[in-house]
Amino acid sequence: MLQEAEIYNTGFVDSETGVRCDGYVVRPKSGGPWPALILIHEWWGRNAHIEEVARRYAGEGFLVVAPDLYNGVVTTDPGEASRLMSNLSTESGLASLRAVLGTLRQWPEVTSVGVTGFCMGGSFALQLACNARVDAAVPFYGDVPEDTAMIARLDAPLLFIGAGKDEWITLEKMERLEAALKQHGHNGEVKIYAAASHAFFNDTRPDVYSPSDAADAWQVVIQFLKQNLVKG
Repeated sequence: MLQEAEIYNTGFVDSETGVRCDGYVVRPKSGGPWPALILIHEWWGRNAHIEEVARRYAGEGFLVVAPDLYNGVVTTDPGEASRLMSNLSTESGLASLRAVLGTLRQWPEVTSVGVTGFCMGGSFALQLACNARVDAAVPFYGDVPEDTAMIARLDAPLLFIGAGKDEWITLEKMERLEAALKQHGHNGEVKIYAAASHAFFNDTRPDVYSPSDAADAWQVVIQFLKQNLVKG
């Protein structure tokens, strides 16, 4: 289906605040209207891997927008990636994502809007779902705040994908999220791949990529998104 997709970059602007965010858009050419998916990049920036994942999601029938939270900067250096992520405040990142979300809500060809992301993008996917109206959220190994009060504001089905050997997003953090979901009576699941490491879905990272876990996660996530985003 990828050959039937229209791919382009465009700017998304929040009509109330004027905040602007560039987005890589993959729009299926047939079968619309479509559920939309905001795909948030890792700390490396919106690189070729994230754009390839966007095309994969479009192949499953989603209109996908991959926002660029770094304004065109991409790196392969962990130190630079850490600095870029540290310099991006939660407030600034959410303002950019709200610009994308608000614009998608206005597109007549969009029936619903979900959010997903990896690592830093997973952290923002969780934050956006707790601070704006989305129809489904799938954070991949995103950070879980020590204060989980924001989970009380979650108003969307949530599927959190985690890794049992993740040294950053630890089992303790994922257990804290599970407890918060139960405490607030929310529709959420934390699915942990016990033998996997952080970033196990990224097939450009042979040091951590787990083909079997990534393949299973993809099927689970696609089923979840179609169940919660496809209308009718």
